[in-house]
Amino acid sequence: MKRWPSRLGLAAAIFAATALAQKADSDVILRAMRDELHRSLGLRLQNLDAPYFISYEIGDGDFFSASATLGALVGANHTRLRIPRVQVRVGNYDFDNTNYIGSGFIPGSRYDVERFPQDDDYLLLRRFLWLSTDQTFKAAVDAISRKRSALKNLSASDSPLADFARAEPNRLIQDVVRTPFDEAPWLARVRSLSLEFARYPEIASSSVEYSANRNIRYLVTSEETEVRLPEGFIQLRARAAGLAADGMRVRDTVAFLSLDPGRMPKDSEMTREILRLGENVSALTKAPVGESYSGPVLFEGAAGPQIVSELIGRNLALTRKPVTEPGRPGAFASAELEGRQGARILPEWLDVIDDPAQTEWHGRPLIGHYRVDEEGVAPKPLTLVEKGILKNYLLTRLPMRGYSGSNGRARLPANFGTEAAAASNLIVRAKKTTPLPKLKKKMMDLCKARSKPYGIIVRKMDFPSSASVDEARRIIAGQSGGGRPVSLPVLVYRLYPDGREELVRGLHFKGMNARSLKDIVGASDENTVFEFLENGAPFALLGAGNYAAESSVIAPSLLVDDLELVRTEEEFPRPPVAPAPGFQSK
Repeated sequence: MKRWPSRLGLAAAIFAATALAQKADSDVILRAMRDELHRSLGLRLQNLDAPYFISYEIGDGDFFSASATLGALVGANHTRLRIPRVQVRVGNYDFDNTNYIGSGFIPGSRYDVERFPQDDDYLLLRRFLWLSTDQTFKAAVDAISRKRSALKNLSASDSPLADFARAEPNRLIQDVVRTPFDEAPWLARVRSLSLEFARYPEIASSSVEYSANRNIRYLVTSEETEVRLPEGFIQLRARAAGLAADGMRVRDTVAFLSLDPGRMPKDSEMTREILRLGENVSALTKAPVGESYSGPVLFEGAAGPQIVSELIGRNLALTRKPVTEPGRPGAFASAELEGRQGARILPEWLDVIDDPAQTEWHGRPLIGHYRVDEEGVAPKPLTLVEKGILKNYLLTRLPMRGYSGSNGRARLPANFGTEAAAASNLIVRAKKTTPLPKLKKKMMDLCKARSKPYGIIVRKMDFPSSASVDEARRIIAGQSGGGRPVSLPVLVYRLYPDGREELVRGLHFKGMNARSLKDIVGASDENTVFEFLENGAPFALLGAGNYAAESSVIAPSLLVDDLELVRTEEEFPRPPVAPAPGFQSK
């Protein structure tokens, strides 16, 4: 039932809206974006397509980073810059210059507009927007011409999809306040925390890295969407790697993430987790190589939400094959769950929800919260899986077969003039749960029935991965089976019938994919919150990509009925002949 405001309330609402408009009008950046966009809508080239949609986005950012190893500062950097993203679509919503193999490419010479001026000079800002729009518009008319030519030589088996979905205008103008970084405490902190690794002579390399980003996001579109939104993100990440006696490199990472500098974990908590990281890597250097295994696997603690994120969350973000040139089909991977709406992908007692409106989980802040996506669409909570049945996908304004609109999940720039979807706060709800000790007993009962001498517990996956690019390529090449490759398990334990656990190394999953989760046979009664930066790279490889979306995943420990792990077959270099100097033993 709608409730009409009283006269006093209506007057207050009008006053608030007027004040908001005045604040927006006084913002030089917003005014320059708005005025130049309106002028740019009149761009015309004779006998060529005109713009029907223009979007200006500027990230007005202040960045600080520092890194240290073994108590010594390696580097520190403080940068202030404005990063523009200009999009021009020519044609119309049904057919435009995007979703083509050549979209997004700007031919010929470029103007030097990669970095916008930092001063709030109205005419200078408009000049840079003008130059950016000019080069983007020229590229758009070139791309739509090439796209038409390509389509003339391609046979279409299905009715064509539209290239862009309409969306309601969204106006979100928030107050912004600039505050300086307090760098000194964090410089001291990374030095102090990095020195903790000196306790472990088995660790060959280690680092602690801190990064902070304070950004004001501006977005203005020709559909009358206007956004001015303060954003912030802080990350402290520790890495450590060691060498086993056979030369195998073992590694682990831990990260602390927050949207609010005032809600980062306490130093004591970060120290405790870094010491645990050192213990893990030290133990891995001495652990035996695991044997190939086929049987039940328990994903305990953080490994539960990690595997959900890899196999469910990432596979609910649909992709669309672009128009290609004849004879050059290219390889475009699709999501494993594409086309499976209405199919059972999980047990009937499991639901999955994506809720960007949720800010906390039992008092813990969640980093996946956001108010408007990259395309200016406001998201709403979305049921993705209900009673094990796939109900919805994460969608952008790029229409998909069976879906014509966005649900506000455009969170990353993608190829071919489009945006990519990503989860926000991905929550797994189990209607049937079991205490963790009983879940372990259930696994051992399954092992006994199958004459298995032990079961397998995975407590951590290498996701996001700290592997090098070359190592990631070897992992992808070495994994077989359908679907996307799965990250390596970092902490793998054999669980014996007497309750004894044994850490092993050098295993990877074979043939594991989204369909494997249909065989979940149990979930714990406690949930774990796992948070990471989604960048779209394989295994969410650390440092890959220029953009990342903050994501939280909440899930219980999960027991899967039958999975296969195999030994990693790889030649390793011999470890150093002499031990590392200057380390103290614990």
